[in-house]
Amino acid sequence: MYFHIFGFKWRPEATDALKQRATADILAFKNAIPGLLEVHVGSNDSPRGQGYSFAGVMRFTGKAACDAYTTHPQHLALLAWLKPLIDPVELDFLALD
Repeated sequence: MYFHIFGFKWRPEATDALKQRATADILAFKNAIPGLLEVHVGSNDSPRGQGYSFAGVMRFTGKAACDAYTTHPQHLALLAWLKPLIDPVELDFLALD
């Protein structure tokens, strides 16, 4: 399995309504993006979170599916309005289990 992990530091202009919209839009990817098996998002509760207050993980069938997700129209539509509101971090990896 291939995983995509992300965290957001919200910028001050990110309202609660926009944060809720981001959550809903990301969760909606599950039934729309080929090869995406699971989507999980939520608040980061770690005391070591370094300001990343929102986190998510996605499980894909493989790296090719994750790569295709990055240019999927639904993902690009999210990024168009979300990018100005966040400082993100992303990690992608192939699980070795």
